[in-house]
Amino acid sequence: MHAITLTEIFLIAMLIIFSLPYLIWRLLKTDYWMPLVVVQIITGILLGPGILGAAYPEYYQFVFNPQVIQALNGIAWWAVMIFVWIAGIELDLSQAWKYRRESGIAAGLALGTPLLLGSFAGLVLLQMGDGWMGEKGTSWQFTLGVGMACAVTALPILILLMEKMQILREPIGQRILRYASLDDIAIWAVLALILLDWERVGRQGLFLVGFALFTIALRKLMQCVTETDRWYIGFIWLALCGLVADWAGLHFMVGAFLAGVVIDSHWFKQEDMDKLRYFVLLIVMPVFFLSTGLRTNWEVGGAAVFLAAGLLLLAQAVGKLAGVHMAGKILKWKKGEASIIGWLLQTKALIMIIFANVLLDKQIITSETFTALLIMAVVSTMLTVPMVTPRLKRLRELVSRSS
Repeated sequence: MHAITLTEIFLIAMLIIFSLPYLIWRLLKTDYWMPLVVVQIITGILLGPGILGAAYPEYYQFVFNPQVIQALNGIAWWAVMIFVWIAGIELDLSQAWKYRRESGIAAGLALGTPLLLGSFAGLVLLQMGDGWMGEKGTSWQFTLGVGMACAVTALPILILLMEKMQILREPIGQRILRYASLDDIAIWAVLALILLDWERVGRQGLFLVGFALFTIALRKLMQCVTETDRWYIGFIWLALCGLVADWAGLHFMVGAFLAGVVIDSHWFKQEDMDKLRYFVLLIVMPVFFLSTGLRTNWEVGGAAVFLAAGLLLLAQAVGKLAGVHMAGKILKWKKGEASIIGWLLQTKALIMIIFANVLLDKQIITSETFTALLIMAVVSTMLTVPMVTPRLKRLRELVSRSS
């Protein structure tokens, strides 16, 4: 009798990863309220140890054994590094500077208000008992990390949703991108602060100095080569920055984002960049979603996790909408405009999940907190299209406004 090999088990896992979410998405026609990326995240949770593992432990241990999980994690790490790198490249700081007063007010309030409410929610979790803060976390790291998770806007997913609603290339879409881009910078800056390791501060300082010097050389090199060579050099640069950032204790995701930020988007054709983002989402990001689901945990109790997720969802939604409405009053936006922008900016999913993965890796949060954050991210992203679409139809003339 044929003994099933590790390769065959790995391919069974890949078959599940790609087929199950797609079938749910197509057969149930969930695209309006639950895009494929959200279905993939939810499927990852369902396939994790808390649900599938609890219901069918033997099956779970057979398919998702340690060797398979290790292989999947390797794919997931590289996939998410590329995705974060693309997000860094696509940050257009020149436009943010051009409209700096408007962008600063809108982005600052859209980030600051949910950050405050989210941090308060983090303090509430600490008062709920043990099981939420990781072994290596401190109260300020946990509180700030949860607060920033509530404030995050998922720029790549925001782009996909605005493309779906046909407003990405319109003036209002570009304005929203400016606000989200500034918030993205703040997110990674806060993450670097949270991860600051005084035992390795020398390494981190060395990384930053070396990064600055190598960036100068990289930018000169990129201007002297063809676009084909730029792609190869870009991926080499990505791997190098990820490696050295992780060695310095800043996590390879911080390195991936920095590797993209210092690269100009006009060095690549927009069509090629869009295709790369699309194919990364299509080919390898589903593996990241599955590996994320495998990290969920319900040991503090399912009711407690859902209660925490509800608290975080409330903090982020109220905070984001309140902050954007305050910005709208200051900037004298038209009636209804702040609601559209606020609901779009509360999109979570990928970037928040990546952010939470880093906190979990560094043991600042527990897998229970990670699970609550993951549920919050999924629900907030599911709310975006249903909440924005009817408002956009009523206020379609807002699309043509440039500021």
